[in-house]
Amino acid sequence: MAEPGLVAIGAGLAIGLTALGAGLAEKEIGAAAVGAMAEKEEVFGKGLILTVIPETLVIFGLVVAILIMNLAK
Repeated sequence: MAEPGLVAIGAGLAIGLTALGAGLAEKEIGAAAVGAMAEKEEVFGKGLILTVIPETLVIFGLVVAILIMNLAK
């Protein structure tokens, strides 16, 4: 049986690191999207979609954290 403290640390790392990675990715994509929209307003939809894509990384981190939390049971 896994130690509850180590399981909690693993679940926290799974969410925290994926959120950090998604934040860094959104920063770069958001800056590029704003620059592109300043030149051409028609790319707003594409910029919005590309900005949201890194959020799937956090969803995967959440799923992994839930799976890790189930190890303690």
